[in-house]
Amino acid sequence: MKIFAIDDEPKALRVLCRAIAEAAPDAELREFERPADMIAAVEGGETPDVLFSDADMPEMSGVELAKTLKLRCPMLNVVFATGYDDYMRDALNLHASGYLKKPITAEDVRAELENLRHPVRPSPHRVRFQCFGNFEVYIDGHPVTFRREKTKEYLAYLVDRETMCTGAEIAVALWEDDVNASYLRTLRKDLIDTFTAAGCADILINAWQRQGVQADLVDCDYYDWKKGKPWAINAYRGEYMTQYSWAELTHGKLEKQA
Repeated sequence: MKIFAIDDEPKALRVLCRAIAEAAPDAELREFERPADMIAAVEGGETPDVLFSDADMPEMSGVELAKTLKLRCPMLNVVFATGYDDYMRDALNLHASGYLKKPITAEDVRAELENLRHPVRPSPHRVRFQCFGNFEVYIDGHPVTFRREKTKEYLAYLVDRETMCTGAEIAVALWEDDVNASYLRTLRKDLIDTFTAAGCADILINAWQRQGVQADLVDCDYYDWKKGKPWAINAYRGEYMTQYSWAELTHGKLEKQA
């Protein structure tokens, strides 16, 4: 579980983080004093499961911060930790998971984590594909960077198709015409090398002139959506691999069934 905590007052932030650390010693905890830094972390690819946020901050209110983060993390559990009742109605409108009054104790935090609006799903899989919104790739919760930018789109197509694909098929989808075969081999090698270096090469299926993804070895919101899992159905907000035009075909199918 990854937890983000924010308070513009350092002393209050220390109290909050001590309570979180005591209540959830195995969680990955990151603390922030400025909303802009937290937003930058999420835009950089981090995906918190739970946000503990002060409601009244000078740079940006906790409510506005939560709204901004939920655009990228729809299943984010928001727990307000504040000394005021003024934001209670806003929290209800935001469908926050909880609303705690300062000073925060470990017992308070533990109770909220045991009753999250969106329970955090434990998973044995190290690799996760996010298809709703922008396509993103994570290993052990961290965003993956490939040597070549086009490799990510190459992988996205394999994930979308969920079957073995030839280089020619990928080329038509990504470039709408033929492409240099050596460039495709470079992307394929970059993909294999990246997952091999991370110890996750088993998620790729490699055959002569064909490649695919081992769907049962990864977490993927789109795959879980197709299985009818409630969390994935709730996570779909009308966007699918938005940075790729060729994904509109699948997007259209999702819209018809949404």
